[in-house]
Amino acid sequence: MKKGLVFGILAVLTVSLALTGCAKKQQEIVIEELEEISTTPDKTGTFKIFNVYTDKASPDNHYIPAGWMGDFGDINLNQRCMINPHSGTSCLRLEYIPRKSQGAGWIGIYWQNPANNWGSKKAGFDLSGAKKVVFWARGEKGGEIISEFKMGGLSGEFSDSDSAGIGPAMLTKEWEKFEIDLRGKDLSHIIGGFCLSASSDDNPDGFIIYLDDISYE
Repeated sequence: MKKGLVFGILAVLTVSLALTGCAKKQQEIVIEELEEISTTPDKTGTFKIFNVYTDKASPDNHYIPAGWMGDFGDINLNQRCMINPHSGTSCLRLEYIPRKSQGAGWIGIYWQNPANNWGSKKAGFDLSGAKKVVFWARGEKGGEIISEFKMGGLSGEFSDSDSAGIGPAMLTKEWEKFEIDLRGKDLSHIIGGFCLSASSDDNPDGFIIYLDDISYE
């Protein structure tokens, strides 16, 4: 009984520590059980499509947009927006109101595995074999400027094995396909599956943008 009680206490402490935030804002997210390290290539070595986000309710989503950075108080993220998704029933809607709530002058969001993992947990996925990150984006008005779209780049005890990005990028009102080239990258351990950042200098009036169908291919 004592042994079982000790294990029970350790389990509660582990969950409590995992949900303890860094200085950045965190969303209240139900974290599903995930393997520490997952692989996507099949037995023939052919990489299969690995989704970051398709639809809100999809069990095929592998990363969580929990890593809010910069002026996190200026961010409003809707993960189940049904306004003109690129495909399926929903897309991501990101509203940025540049109030400089934390005095940073910029915002950013990391899609992490698990949520709030800044490199302190040995988790993430082995995405070896992927050639690119593909995603679709559009702006509410057009002319919205994203400083960078990227993957990887998180550091810590269990750092991402590599990083890659594109930007700056100006969005239009229509859905547009973007790609991040991953050729030659070490993708053996990726906890930061996707990331974007934007500044108030580039977007003094803020913006509303939409993202959909984010995947490794």
